[in-house]
Amino acid sequence: MTLHGRELTQDVRELGELLGTIIEAQDSTDAYETVETIRNSAIAYRRGDGESREPIHDELDRLSPEMQDVVARAFTTYFELINLAEERERVREIREGVQSGDLSDTVEEAVETLDAEDVDPDTVEEILEDVMIEPTFTAHPTEARRKTIKAKLWSVGKIIQDLDQIRLTDREKRRMKRELQAEVTSLWQTPQVRDRRPDVTDETLNIQWYLENSLFDIISEVYDELEHALSETYDGEVDVPKLYEFRSWAGSDRDGNPYVTPEVTEETLERQRSVALELYRDDLKSLSGVLSQDVENLEMSDAFEESHEAHKQRLPGVADGIEERYPDEPYRQKLKLMRESVLRVDDVRSGAYDNDDELLADLEIIAESLRENDADEIVDAHVKPLIRKVDTFGFSLANLDLRDHREKHTNALVETLKREGIDYESMSEDERVEFLTEAILQDDPVIDIEDDEGLSEESAKVLTLFSDAAGWQREYGVDAIDTYAISWFEESSHALEVLFLGDQAGIVDLPGYCGFDIVPLFESEYALTRVREMLGTLFENEAYSQALEARNNTQEILLGYSDSSKENGYLAANWELYRNQKRMANICDDFGVTLRLFHGRGGSISRGGVPMHEAMLALPNQTVNGQIKFTEQGEAIAEKYGNPDIAERNLEQMLNAQVLARYNAMENPVEDIPEEWIEAFETAAEHASAEYRDLLETDGFVEYFEQATPITVIENLNMGSRPASRTEDRSLEDLRSIPWVFSWTQARCIVPGWFSVATGIQGYLDEGGDMETLKEMYEEWPYFGTILDHAGMALAKSDMEIATEYADLADDELRERFFPWIRSEYENSVELIQEISGRETLLNRSWMEENLQRRNPYVDPLNLLQTRLLAQSHLTETERRALRLTVHGIAAGMKNTG
Repeated sequence: MTLHGRELTQDVRELGELLGTIIEAQDSTDAYETVETIRNSAIAYRRGDGESREPIHDELDRLSPEMQDVVARAFTTYFELINLAEERERVREIREGVQSGDLSDTVEEAVETLDAEDVDPDTVEEILEDVMIEPTFTAHPTEARRKTIKAKLWSVGKIIQDLDQIRLTDREKRRMKRELQAEVTSLWQTPQVRDRRPDVTDETLNIQWYLENSLFDIISEVYDELEHALSETYDGEVDVPKLYEFRSWAGSDRDGNPYVTPEVTEETLERQRSVALELYRDDLKSLSGVLSQDVENLEMSDAFEESHEAHKQRLPGVADGIEERYPDEPYRQKLKLMRESVLRVDDVRSGAYDNDDELLADLEIIAESLRENDADEIVDAHVKPLIRKVDTFGFSLANLDLRDHREKHTNALVETLKREGIDYESMSEDERVEFLTEAILQDDPVIDIEDDEGLSEESAKVLTLFSDAAGWQREYGVDAIDTYAISWFEESSHALEVLFLGDQAGIVDLPGYCGFDIVPLFESEYALTRVREMLGTLFENEAYSQALEARNNTQEILLGYSDSSKENGYLAANWELYRNQKRMANICDDFGVTLRLFHGRGGSISRGGVPMHEAMLALPNQTVNGQIKFTEQGEAIAEKYGNPDIAERNLEQMLNAQVLARYNAMENPVEDIPEEWIEAFETAAEHASAEYRDLLETDGFVEYFEQATPITVIENLNMGSRPASRTEDRSLEDLRSIPWVFSWTQARCIVPGWFSVATGIQGYLDEGGDMETLKEMYEEWPYFGTILDHAGMALAKSDMEIATEYADLADDELRERFFPWIRSEYENSVELIQEISGRETLLNRSWMEENLQRRNPYVDPLNLLQTRLLAQSHLTETERRALRLTVHGIAAGMKNTG
């Protein structure tokens, strides 16, 4: 059976032709011909039909500023459209794979694997009880597109879908193509570049959109597929618990963002609750349309009758009207009361649900009653999906994590305690731990958390946050905002400072109650080497151990992939993270504490941005207890969750991986990694780290980075609400990892993703290692294979010819000092990775190779135009707009930019 009427090549061709037609109609024939000349020259060179890129350079030399803008806009718009075509192709492959049964990484495949291993139903249920997958959306600004542009692209994507899936008459097809032309024309006429920096509210609304329009509707379908597979194999003997929870940092991540105020956080909580409640009211109304059964045809249980009567007593005025409207329809009466209780959650009237558990209980009572009346199909089709939604999203839509830099808490305590005659600043670390422990455990408060008189603005904000957080938990529920992450965690006292502030605000009342998880973020080499010391101090601490006990004895730890990679380089950072994950698991095990790892991954390879299901399967077995939390950032959010079919596929792959990884960890709590492999990776990482640090610490490197990448343009792109640097200084330490990676990606020289990999591997070989061991490691050790494959992807996306154009922007002396060094490392890395993998190509999937071949000829002109504009000392406003457009276009063409 044919599921689709189109294919990728047709979509790409027709969208490209349509764009050309619109450029000619909207601008001029000259503009169209100029774009075509550049495009054909770029394609010819990539195919080997041209000796050089001189024809492209010649054409660019002749462009006026206005024509530069047209060219930049043309290639940027092309990528926006082609990305839609490729997204549609992904959906085709998913649907066809489902239909044929050839789709891998499915929940059915996971269940079949367990069955093949003779895993009994009780063990399957135990595995599922352990699993909790928590994608956490962040507002990191690697999503370069405007919200308006995304909305228009959504409309274009919908038309492409309709053209593909629906059998159309000629008249319908003509109308749809006219609509497509209208949307693309509007897209062409809409400015791609923001005229202002997005504020935090924009970012929270962006995250909310994906939750509301994609994830809310598809979450129950993932559960349905799992339950179907389990029913087929285990005949209904396995109950499926809650497996997913969505979280967000948008509107609550204060680290380095002065615009995330308590007011913004409260607005985010209120808005997300309002959205969730409205969604439930709509679903309850739809359910009422289904449950129209007459009481004469039903046997109503005592449980239902008691629940219904209690609800009528709770809402007597509403109940009277309902009985008149639905006199013999008990389910509709109950659902109307439930809708009213949902409606009143965020207003002052009585009769509201106190929490989402009460709504869940009412839905469960309806489901039980329907089953008692032989209506199982109605439960499965209509009631259970809503139960899954409420269980997943609660009244919060996405629970918020608070985060701030540890210096903020320390400074606030120094200032606040000084008013009480306590010299916290001069205390040693041991003295601070002792003081904070005693202060937390005593009954009387030490400070007035609501008194900010005489404090600096930053310290006053810290106290206000904790005071307000206590109120938020009372208003929105503890689960709505129950995590506090501490950036640049480097001492045990940094956790106790947050616990102390929570205690003074009433969020903590030990023993017995702690309203949030305190989550250290280990990202610096200094902190990672002292993990056992710091965690051991906390786990043995009287106050902190009581807080842990109140939080189910679970310690969440946030691992920073981005800054550790920027500090140590790709290979060394990944090895250090791997070692420390095992170390953290062992420490927690020694103290009888459950570890929940929170992987702070970004979108790019160098920031941990690998497909999450692959990452799950490559984790050390000691860390795989079923619970996993990870960040979803930037353009990766749109790519993974913008299309409902792709969103469902991603969630399904994650569940497949986590179930199989948990089973594997139960069978093999500690994986058997040969010591020879450990020593090989250790040796390679040591050499790689030394080479990477040598590059960064060589005099003039910061200046070279500024001159050979578009970092100065990126900093002024209005991409996100957060500043690009932590301070006003220009240093690698203060520069955030996002613009660091974004800049190198723009320059087609993805240094953060592969630099020093070759030096590391060669260092191991020079010390007596052998290539056969490396090949064996690649084939048999998933972690090592994943690391090399993704370095290979970063190498494949790099292009030394294009990178040379950027290097030529730097001063001659700086260029000669750094670029040959970088190019040599690139060439050696390519050679070694290909030799280890046994492939002639860097990429381990053919579709990736095809994707790059399709994109490269269209990215090249944008790179060449960008370097031309960067080389000019003075730009007109039109040229500045064209330059900013090239950044957007290259980002769309390269993907995984930051």
